[in-house]
Amino acid sequence: MKPQWLDLSARSRGRVVLLTVLGTAACIALALALDSFSFSTGEWTLGDRWQNNIFIPLAIAPPFFIFLLVSLRQLAIAHDDLLQLATVDSLTSCLTRRAFTALVDGYMERLSQDAPQNGALLVIDVDHFKVVNDRFGHEQGDEALKSVAAAIRKSVRSIDLVGRMGGEEFSVFLPGLGPGMTLALAERIRAAVRGVEFQPKGVPWALSISVGGATFDERASFTELFREADERMYTAKRNGRNRVEMSRYRGTATALH
Repeated sequence: MKPQWLDLSARSRGRVVLLTVLGTAACIALALALDSFSFSTGEWTLGDRWQNNIFIPLAIAPPFFIFLLVSLRQLAIAHDDLLQLATVDSLTSCLTRRAFTALVDGYMERLSQDAPQNGALLVIDVDHFKVVNDRFGHEQGDEALKSVAAAIRKSVRSIDLVGRMGGEEFSVFLPGLGPGMTLALAERIRAAVRGVEFQPKGVPWALSISVGGATFDERASFTELFREADERMYTAKRNGRNRVEMSRYRGTATALH
């Protein structure tokens, strides 16, 4: 982790200190230069009271720079906090639906037809979630969602995107992953959620998910991939829940067995 004094980001105190020192030094240098230069002779000579060119900037410049830079730092922190609220779900720390959709669409738009890339989109729904809410209350339901989200994030790669689409539904975008590896990763997510120790009000409760996936090796929109993955997720529900159903998107989807 980088030491705090080396952090010069817009949010850091180190940036305020550094720029205050540099700004004050610049003011002193400018005051000395203006006072020492003679426009009539074109020569540089220190005046009798050259010390004033140091002490006056030292008294005035630091409070000015500190006030200005602290105000800019507070604006940067507020901006980052608003951006965080807009892109990250506060309960699960996953991407919001809007942020997730925009990132996936942006990736798909950059794909070149001359050099196609593969990947997949998963839609994940928590099984019997309404029962958890009805039996144990919404607070325990929130705990279940946080546990599921944590299990999903631990199961995927660092480059993968995890979003909460609303309620008990999540989505995962897997760039550059073929059908076989996608199925293996989806099964890993399913097993990880199944292995979560969840005991609402001291009652052991097995969590499970239904996973639908759409793999691709051509350009497609988020809407098209999500529609296909969502249909596969409902197929998993109909086939008994706690399972994975996949298909390959080729303009129209082809089921994978």
